Amino acid sequence: MFILPPQVEFALNKLNFAGYEAYIVGGCVRDILRGEAPSDYDITTSAEPEQTKAVFKGERIIETGLKHGTVTLIKDGTPLEITTYRIDGDYTDNRRPNSVKFTKTLTEDLARRDFTINAMAYSKKTGVVDAFGGQEDLKNGLIRSVGDADHRFNEDALRIMRALRFASVLGFKIENETKKSIIKNRNLLNNISVERIATELVKLLCGKNAKDIILEYYKVLEVILPEIKGMQGFDQKNRWHIYDILNHTALTVQNSPATPVFRLTALLHDCGKVDTFFVDDNGVGHFYGHPEVSNKKAQTTLKRLKIDNATSDTVLTLIKCHDMPIEPTKPAVKKVLNRLSPDIFFKLLDVKRADNLAQNLELTKDVLVTIDNIEKIAKEIINSGECFSLKDLAIGGNDLINVGIPAGKELGKALDFLLDAVMNEKVENEKQALLGYLSGKM
Repeated sequence: MFILPPQVEFALNKLNFAGYEAYIVGGCVRDILRGEAPSDYDITTSAEPEQTKAVFKGERIIETGLKHGTVTLIKDGTPLEITTYRIDGDYTDNRRPNSVKFTKTLTEDLARRDFTINAMAYSKKTGVVDAFGGQEDLKNGLIRSVGDADHRFNEDALRIMRALRFASVLGFKIENETKKSIIKNRNLLNNISVERIATELVKLLCGKNAKDIILEYYKVLEVILPEIKGMQGFDQKNRWHIYDILNHTALTVQNSPATPVFRLTALLHDCGKVDTFFVDDNGVGHFYGHPEVSNKKAQTTLKRLKIDNATSDTVLTLIKCHDMPIEPTKPAVKKVLNRLSPDIFFKLLDVKRADNLAQNLELTKDVLVTIDNIEKIAKEIINSGECFSLKDLAIGGNDLINVGIPAGKELGKALDFLLDAVMNEKVENEKQALLGYLSGKM
C-alpha cells in the first residue's frame, strides 16, 4: 500500500542511514490509507534542523522555518518539508505557538496535531504509527480532535474551518465533542486572517458534503459571513419555494459544479432576499430587486475575503443575472450572448439550473426543460458561426464612413442598429444586404 516516490524514499533513507528516525506524517499518510495519491509529502524526524542540513549537505536546502524546526529539501524538483519532532509552546493569538521545543519522541510530536486522521506517521521499519485512533476514525468517517478539542481550537482557531473543510471534502461527520467545541469556540475565527479563512471556505464549498456542512454549521459560517445572517428558518411564503432561504442556498451549492466560481455564486446568490422580502395582500412573499442587493452584499463579502478579481468579477456578474429571464428564441439568446459573452452565458445557465433544482420541482421542471432548450439554441448559434456581436458583423466602421456616415456617435449607433437587426433576423449578415437595409432606414 505504501509505495513512496523515490524522492521521499531518498530523504527517509538518508536520515535513517545517519542514525535518525524519520517518517512521512500527516495528510499524506491519511490519503494513502484512503487509497488516494497525496498531493505532497511531509517528513518528521528526530534530527534537529542543523543535523538535517548536515545530512543533506550538497543537496538543495531551503531554510523554511528553522526556529520551528523545518527545512525544505528540493529533490529532483520536488519540495519535501522535513520537520524536527517538536512540542508547541503556548498560543496567545489563536494562530501560532509563541515557541517550540524539540523532542526525541514521535508520539509527543503527533500529540500536537489537529485531528486524529492527520496525526499518523509511517516508515517501512515500523509501519503506521497511530497513537490516537486515526485509522479507526478514518474507517468510521469521523473528524475528531487530538486530545482536548477546546485546547486544540484555542491553539489555532483556523482548525475550526479545517474541521469543516475536511468533513465536507471527505464526506465525514465531525465527532460530537469536537462539534460542540467548534460551535462553542466559533468566535475565535475573528482572530484569523481573512486569507487563511477564505482558502478553507472555498475548499469547504467545493466539497462533496458542502450542503450538510452549511446546514449543520450555519452558526459558525455566520461568524465569517455576516452577509448570510437571517437565512435560517426564513419562510419565503411562495409556492415556488418549498425550503427556507438557508436550505435553498445549501441545495443550490450542492447542485452547482464544484468550482470556486459556481460555489461562491450559489452561496451568495440570494443573500439579499432577507432585505428585499415583502408579503402581498394575498400572503405571497416576493423579493423584487434581490439580485442587485445580493450583488452589493456579495461585493462586500468577496472584497473582505480578498477573493481574486477574476473570480469576484464572474461571481458578481452571475449573481446579478441569475434571475434574468431568457426567452428560448434565437434573437433573445443572441442578445444575452452579446451582453455576457459565451463563457459567462453558459455559466449562467448552470447557475439557473442549480437554483431551480433547489425549488419546488413540480413547478420548476418546465423551467429546467426551457434552460436545456436555451443551451441547445446557444450552441447552435455558436457552432454555426451566427452573428451576435459587432466583431461578427459583416460590415465595419470604414464601410459606413465610405457611404457617408460620419465617425463618432452616429457611426456607433448605426453599427448597433445593424447588429440588432441581424440578431432579430430582419436582415442577412452580408455586406450589401446590410448597406441596403441601412439606406432604407435612413
